[in-house]
Amino acid sequence: MKNLLKTALLITALSFALTTVSAQTGKIVFDNPSHNFGPNVNQKGGGVTHRFVFTNQGDAPITIQNVKPSCGCTTPAWTKEPVAPGAQGFVDATYNPSSVGYFSKSLEVTNNGDPQTITLIISGEVVAEPKVEETQPELIEPKVEETPDVQEEK
Repeated sequence: MKNLLKTALLITALSFALTTVSAQTGKIVFDNPSHNFGPNVNQKGGGVTHRFVFTNQGDAPITIQNVKPSCGCTTPAWTKEPVAPGAQGFVDATYNPSSVGYFSKSLEVTNNGDPQTITLIISGEVVAEPKVEETQPELIEPKVEETPDVQEEK
C-alpha cells in the first residue's frame, strides 16, 4: 500500500512539473504588422525594404521557423537565432517592383510562440521611372566689343 501511495505521489508530481514546463511559451508581438511605402516606389529603382521589429513578451525563447511571402516579388529575411524573453528580433521584407500601380503583399511568419502564425503586410504604389528631359545646351554667343576705327598714319 505504501508503494502504491508513493507511486501515485510521484506521478502527480511529474504531471505537475510537465504541466508547468509546457505552460511556458514565447509571445511574439510586432511593433506594427503593416507598412505602407507610399506613392514613391520607383519601378526601375530596385527593391524597397522594411524591417518589422518584434518583441518576445513571453517566458520562453521564440524561434522563427519560416517566413512565406505571398509572391516571388517579395523576399524575406529574419532573425535566425532564438529570441529570448524580453529581447527583440526582426523580419525584413524586400519588395521588387515590376509593374506600375498599387500593391499589397503579405508575409506569413511561422514561429514556436503565441500566436504560431502572424501575417505581415507591405503595400505602396509603384511609379514609372522619372523621365529625364533631354535639353540642348543654350548657345551663348560671344560678346564682341566694338572698337573704334583706327586710322593708320601714313
